[in-house]
Amino acid sequence: MTITFRRMTPADGAAVTAFLASNRFPFHVNAAPDEFQANKRVAEGHFWSKESQGYWVQHGGKDIGLVVLEDLEDDNPVFDLRLAESQRGRGLGVEVVRALCRLTFTELPEIVRFEGQTREDNIAMRKTFMRAGFVKEAHYRQAWPTADGSRLASVAYAILRSDWENNTVTPLEFDDLLLDA
Repeated sequence: MTITFRRMTPADGAAVTAFLASNRFPFHVNAAPDEFQANKRVAEGHFWSKESQGYWVQHGGKDIGLVVLEDLEDDNPVFDLRLAESQRGRGLGVEVVRALCRLTFTELPEIVRFEGQTREDNIAMRKTFMRAGFVKEAHYRQAWPTADGSRLASVAYAILRSDWENNTVTPLEFDDLLLDA
């Protein structure tokens, strides 16, 4: 079975709120949004605006999560992926991210680069990025606030359109400038 996406519209508002309020997302800044918080994001147009567009992630004809493409007025958008708790740990992540790349690069021809970020301790998502052809580009130290007040690193991964089109991975030279002793 393949992963597909169904574009969200304002008519999906109640379903988006219900999905967000009924699942926990331990690696997101707000791990357990309540109905009020979810409704606020819906009302603000976070899932359908000039800057962002939400999609239901579907597998076998069933909604298994949602994804939001953000920064759409830029040629380097980012995404926020949230799978339902019941769908995690089933090995769908790589297929979802690859299908998301296909959607993004096919539907948005001006996109040059596609990025996602996660916390440093979200090992499953970090491996998913790499298996889907993304390259680690940044490790933002203490950039991700957690519920207990501590801070973790935010790790950014991206895939280039040219790499996606050619099924290649262009390595990144991190230490291209070294200071002499």
